Amino acid sequence: MKYLRAATISECISVTGEAVRHLVDRLDGRTFVALVLVFSQAAYGAPQKAGAAMGPATAASTAPQEQTPAPAPPPNPVVLLEDGHATTPENAPKNTQQATPKPTGKNVELTDFQQLVASSLGYALPIYGASLFENVPTTFAPVDHIPVTADYVIGPGDELMIRAWGQIDLDVHARVDRNGNVFLPKVGSVGVAGLKYAQLEDFLKSHIGRIYQNFDLNVTMGELRSIDIYVVGQVARPGRYTVSSLSTLTNAVFASGGPSSHGSMRDIQLKRGGKVVTTFDLYDLLLSGDKSKDVVLQPEDVIYVSSNGPQVAMGGQINVPGIYELKTETKLSDVMRLSGGLTNTAFGGKVYIEHIVNRQVRSVEEVPLDAAGLAHPLSDGDIVNFTAVSPKFENSVTLRGNVAQPGRYPWHLGMRISDLIPNREFLITRQYWTQQNALVLESASTGAHVGTSGTVNAVKRNAPEIDWNYAVVQRMSKEDLSTELIPFDLGKAILGQDGGNNVTLQAGDVVTIFSQADLKVPEGQQTKLIRLEGEFGSAGVYRVMPGEGLREAILKAGGLAPSAYLYGAEFTRESTRIAQQARLDMMIAQAEHDIARSTARRSLSALTLQEVSAANQTFQAEQITLDKLRQLRAQGRIVLNLHPDDHTVDSIPDIPLEDGDEF
Repeated sequence: MKYLRAATISECISVTGEAVRHLVDRLDGRTFVALVLVFSQAAYGAPQKAGAAMGPATAASTAPQEQTPAPAPPPNPVVLLEDGHATTPENAPKNTQQATPKPTGKNVELTDFQQLVASSLGYALPIYGASLFENVPTTFAPVDHIPVTADYVIGPGDELMIRAWGQIDLDVHARVDRNGNVFLPKVGSVGVAGLKYAQLEDFLKSHIGRIYQNFDLNVTMGELRSIDIYVVGQVARPGRYTVSSLSTLTNAVFASGGPSSHGSMRDIQLKRGGKVVTTFDLYDLLLSGDKSKDVVLQPEDVIYVSSNGPQVAMGGQINVPGIYELKTETKLSDVMRLSGGLTNTAFGGKVYIEHIVNRQVRSVEEVPLDAAGLAHPLSDGDIVNFTAVSPKFENSVTLRGNVAQPGRYPWHLGMRISDLIPNREFLITRQYWTQQNALVLESASTGAHVGTSGTVNAVKRNAPEIDWNYAVVQRMSKEDLSTELIPFDLGKAILGQDGGNNVTLQAGDVVTIFSQADLKVPEGQQTKLIRLEGEFGSAGVYRVMPGEGLREAILKAGGLAPSAYLYGAEFTRESTRIAQQARLDMMIAQAEHDIARSTARRSLSALTLQEVSAANQTFQAEQITLDKLRQLRAQGRIVLNLHPDDHTVDSIPDIPLEDGDEF
């Protein structure tokens, strides 16, 4: 404000004061103070400590004899290490190298053609060869520590290590000057620029031999010169590069990040003195490892990458899907060779090719993969889609369900069910044998130990039993492609060789064999195992035949023993146990609900501490009762109408039996 006039300053102060008064009228006290603090910190900085907050005049008046303290140094910057711990220059580790950024892959947007391919195939395809330059180094490391080739051309800046012994003794590290000469003691200046490394030793011997005789000479290269080159055109990072004199064309291409998404992989030119020295095709390097056209660079060389040529997309069941660049008109077979050929799951009958016709419309063409189709020419913008072979099996039938080996089996004309399932053993599942083998291990580990719940050697089914009365053939109708079901009697087809049930199979049929666990069969067909324990003639596990009741099962077990006490008998059933447990759980849930309601009612009506304490004690007692009820388990016991003086089988109710009954 020191450059403003007095009248202008007064006008500014007046306007500012008026604005402050309007602001105070609209804001409350706390908000106004907060705004003042914010603006003051923004204008003058954060408040300092008490000692530093005083101005120079105050400090001088309060301590005239003391020297004004130096301003505090700015706070040290905090650096966050990779492990997440903070550090400052004081506690930072010493003698650490500066971190260098790791090279990252190029984040290149999809070209228009790549987007077109993605809209057609459903996924994007990479440009073939672009992955070679995804992780190129950010800086170009010189190739100084490799052997010098025989055709290396000596130039200004190269260092020669010359050693001679005999009549002359030399150990010289001579650098080629701008004029292309090196100076040798006792010999003089010798021009070596333009010589190849293979010619250098003989050339120096001839010059030194004019003065000295009877000596040996050895010449090697020391530090090599650097040269400047230019990489231009459609490259990722065009510009001027300083590289080693041993660098080649491919070294410079990698240093520049390779061709861009619009650059050519097949037309990389090296120009020297206005003329094209060589044209490098990266496909030769990628496909066959050929670097024969990779030449050593010279100062002021220009590497030019032209725009990409015609491109075609190879997608689907091809070994190396991608977008390929063409040089001239190329046949389908040639591009298939570039892309690695068909995969082992590709359909070899035909291929679909999408064209851009006259840059106006798109069309699709079906090309057979025969000799004529492989010679089909491809054009710029074509999209070739190789489809996969059909998963359909022409000559097979499928067997599944309760069988030994579910799977796909070869079909032949006139094949029937009995050909697919030749014998009964074919219906024994692997689960049956697995569980049977496990019984041996269980017996070996537990022995014949008898616990409170009975013997460990329980007799039970190893696997669900087969439903011999029903199996089905599933077939797709050739007329309307609907599903047809052809049921048949498995027992009659396999055991009885019934021609009506021994269905003739067709290719593609699916035969399903069911077990009694898959479909609930009639009670008369179910296999029932019951357990008779205690005072019987032969206690054990017995199979109940259809129509047999409890009395017949007891007679099958040898009847009752003379010491049998029927009035104390116990009959349990699994289905009854499940129903009893469900009712018990329902009762416990109802009790929990009632206890919760009564507890809430008592809590609301309690007025004194004694009433609250009594309510808590009642609640705890009810919870203990509930815990005991939760530990109860239903036994599934059915009460039989027996009397103390009953002692014969005829006095036992002849009730129907179920699988898993115990008496």
